[in-house]
Amino acid sequence: MNLPLFIARRYLVSKKSHNAINIISGVALGGIALGTMALIIVLSAFNGISNLVRSLYNSFGADIQITVVKGKVFIPKGPKFESIKHYEGVKNFSEVLEDRALLKFNDQQTLPTIKGVDSNFLAMTHFDTLMRGGSFYLQKGQLDYAVFGRGIGYQLGIAQTNADYYSISCYAPKRGIQQGSVNPGDAITEEHIYPAGIFSINEDFDYNYVITSIGFARKLFDYKDSSVSAIEIGLAKNADAEKVKQHIREVLGSDYKVRDRYEQNETLFRTLKTEKLLTFIILAMVLVIATFNIVGSLSMLILDKQKDMDILWKMGLDNATIQKIFLYEGLLINFIGACIGLILGTFICWLQIQFHLVRFSQNFVVDAYPIDLQVMDYVYVFASVLVIGFLSSWYPVRVFAKNGIKT
Repeated sequence: MNLPLFIARRYLVSKKSHNAINIISGVALGGIALGTMALIIVLSAFNGISNLVRSLYNSFGADIQITVVKGKVFIPKGPKFESIKHYEGVKNFSEVLEDRALLKFNDQQTLPTIKGVDSNFLAMTHFDTLMRGGSFYLQKGQLDYAVFGRGIGYQLGIAQTNADYYSISCYAPKRGIQQGSVNPGDAITEEHIYPAGIFSINEDFDYNYVITSIGFARKLFDYKDSSVSAIEIGLAKNADAEKVKQHIREVLGSDYKVRDRYEQNETLFRTLKTEKLLTFIILAMVLVIATFNIVGSLSMLILDKQKDMDILWKMGLDNATIQKIFLYEGLLINFIGACIGLILGTFICWLQIQFHLVRFSQNFVVDAYPIDLQVMDYVYVFASVLVIGFLSSWYPVRVFAKNGIKT
């Protein structure tokens, strides 16, 4: 039998001679439980938002992107690119051409990025899940169509999609125009495109991107060949992204950049990790403040049990064993509080997942606040609570119990 732990359990549940000790112990346990619950809820909510942001970016971007180091465009022809297309794990090989162009409709105009994509784009990204109006199609008969970011649609005043009775004027400078042309219009390419739909991801995309066919983009930007600004690759479900990326780098050499999802949005993913870490640290500091109640509770308990300590010492227990009793008392308060907090936090998260208690507005991409419970969050929270609890229990035991034991 572990005698110090047995006595600590008895002290925890027994009635103290001073009622204030019971109250402070209860407050300490409740503070630990509430702090632990808050950590689990906030971290799980943060996981949900982070996963939502990643999914939105994943619906727009590719698993691997190939761009050229020097210049803006390149022609993806030859045995190197053919070998990449057929490499194990490569499911989609999509050609992309993007650049900025001036769009004008009635008296409104804006300067977004026109992203021309081929027929593999939709299968690779499932971009149709981001549509908030109209449909995703880029060509119908002889007419060219585009889907506009919600912000671009608002700036241009596009009130109706799926319409072929009005078009958006697109302007881009021609390539290779000789200087000294009398007519300024000779230096500008003008094309017309029809609105097929509106998509929404976030402001970075909604106010900057228009998706159209790569054929239209080549006409607009005056490319007569098969030039692309990027190759976007979609991987098979169980493919090793790192292995495929390294293979492509070896095949193409130093003239091309080959980036995975993280490298394409490195700032975003680094920011998400940093924000989660800072959130954890801030809430952990709140938990530290809550554990001050343990210091008060143990200090008063030690004073209340002076006679017991004297009796135990006379019965043969050494100072270290008696100190362990009160250390275990503090650890039990932390352990029970942490378990209660984890259970309550999990239950509240489950309620949100099942019943969508906290909802977003109707125009948001999801109906309710997303929640994602992750095992490692439980490990980090539980370990942090125990470490903080140990430190908050060790000080009063080290100081007050040592001074209170008669030798």
